[in-house]
Amino acid sequence: MIEFKGSWEDYIHLVEFSYNNNYQASIKMAPFEALYSRKYRSPICWGEIGERRLMGPTILVQITDKVRALRDHLRAAQNRQKSWADTNRDH
Repeated sequence: MIEFKGSWEDYIHLVEFSYNNNYQASIKMAPFEALYSRKYRSPICWGEIGERRLMGPTILVQITDKVRALRDHLRAAQNRQKSWADTNRDH
């Protein structure tokens, strides 16, 4: 479980970021990539594409970890939804 302090409203931008940059099976890419025809490169990781070099203060590392955890939770939710849809499709 992710430990967030404060209100969920303080973190909704991280959820939005995770969703917009997470692979969507229905469109076969992330929504950001679909809109802009390129993968998103945040200031957190401004190295070459594919390179994972973190810059900046500790908060950027913490945000990166939380974004990764949110992506994992979104992926798990998508898998549950797909499983439910597959189970109930022909009934």
